[in-house]
Amino acid sequence: MRGVSGRLGVMDLPADLTTLSPDQLRTLAAQLAVQLADREREVGEKERELQYRQTRIDQLTHELSVIKRQQFGKRSEQLNTEQMSLLDEAIDTDLAAIEAELEQLQQDTPERKSQQQRARRAPLPAHLPRTDIHHDPDTTTCSCGCELERIGEDISEKLDYTPGVFTVERHIRGKWVCRQCETLTQEPVPAHIIDKGIPTAALLAWVLVSKFSDHLPLYRVERICARAGLAIPQSTLGDWVGVCGVRLQPLVDALREHLLRELVLHADETPVQMLSPGKGKTHRSYLWAYAATQYSSLKAVIYDFVDSRAGAHARAFLGGWQGKLVCDDYSGYKASFAQGVTEIGCAAHARRKFFDLHVNHQSEIAGQALKYFGTLYEIEDEAAALDPEARRVLRQVRSRPVMDALHAWMNAQRRLVPDGSAIAKALDYSLNRWEALTRYLDDGHVPICNNWVENQIRPWATGRKNWLFTGSLRAGKRAAAIMSLIRSAQLNGHDPFVYLKDVLTRLPAHRAADIDELLPHHWKPSASAL
Repeated sequence: MRGVSGRLGVMDLPADLTTLSPDQLRTLAAQLAVQLADREREVGEKERELQYRQTRIDQLTHELSVIKRQQFGKRSEQLNTEQMSLLDEAIDTDLAAIEAELEQLQQDTPERKSQQQRARRAPLPAHLPRTDIHHDPDTTTCSCGCELERIGEDISEKLDYTPGVFTVERHIRGKWVCRQCETLTQEPVPAHIIDKGIPTAALLAWVLVSKFSDHLPLYRVERICARAGLAIPQSTLGDWVGVCGVRLQPLVDALREHLLRELVLHADETPVQMLSPGKGKTHRSYLWAYAATQYSSLKAVIYDFVDSRAGAHARAFLGGWQGKLVCDDYSGYKASFAQGVTEIGCAAHARRKFFDLHVNHQSEIAGQALKYFGTLYEIEDEAAALDPEARRVLRQVRSRPVMDALHAWMNAQRRLVPDGSAIAKALDYSLNRWEALTRYLDDGHVPICNNWVENQIRPWATGRKNWLFTGSLRAGKRAAAIMSLIRSAQLNGHDPFVYLKDVLTRLPAHRAADIDELLPHHWKPSASAL
């Protein structure tokens, strides 16, 4: 018993157990058993955490070795100069992201040091304006009562950016010493996203917005910097983007949790080309978008980049969520409907079938269908300004009769057209999904169509014209995460540069438990951001 007590280090046992009664011994034994179980549970949790960390470290180490092989063997790719530059960008950024993740996992391991050797950084150009930021102690009186004496200073420079202007922040840390007790005092520089690098939060925000909002490949950002006299290679810019992607991921994870609390969501997907390493070719991957409705108080969209269009990706994102999902007729969502998700049809997709026939073939039947849809959308224009209950009532009074008439008209026309014709396929699309298409009539929180999320995908369509393809699955996921924050910030009326600058400034010292404060729909700019 003493051995057990010694290991637990919790309970003091009597010197002579023979003085205890049987009941006292049983009570003591029960208490020790509980303490032992608690200790074993703690040890088990620590072992599982260590096992997870080691497994993840092994995964990242393997991925790192694969990417490094790509880095040294990429010249065999059959790509043109600009495509090769985009591949370089993806490799540099992925390397930095993996190293940042490894650093987080191994932060409790003191012997872990980065093996990558970096060239000495060139001094920032002398012609750039400089702002001195002094970091001195609040008092120059030593704890022993003597006056501190300034004996020198350390100066570090960081490259800052305000729209259109590069400047330099000079962080001056005065050295103060007490001659009496020989105590040296020096204030620390506030933590930065990249502590040992030159970029400020503002410069990092500019690079992220340039790449993910303005869709500029990093080799173009490098040229912009060069015109200002700054030699910042594409590889360094890639490092910055990779590290920022890792640091911002907890915000995206938290935003996803908020999104999945909504009762109604939009979902849609679009193809994005992704490079196949070693083949010099691209294959089709997919970006999925999930958004709260335009009627919701939560203004947010989450992008999820995956390597296929398989419905398993939608199920993995939604998890146990069971609400109303506005989507098209893609079969990948069907499994989610079987697991408790309610399907909401998209009137815009139904209308589009007839619109294409009317434009391409001047179909009179399609023209008549478009008139019905036009009336429904006119009613929705009025409903947009109403609260959910008033919207539901308006739809019941005015939209339902139109939908009933449309349904009767479609059934009558379907009996008149031959199977397999284009107009039959357009009619069948709506008739086969009629229940899903009409569910919006009974719920004022539900939109008539999926156009809202399709509008959130448009930035990706613009970006594809600039960056051609994504260099890797990791690069695509990083882009999806950062663009989720940028687009959500825009939906909440924020300038994405101002938002990211403030978030990247506060994030290094921000408590993980308070991460919700930095989400776009909760964010309030700090005094320095105004």
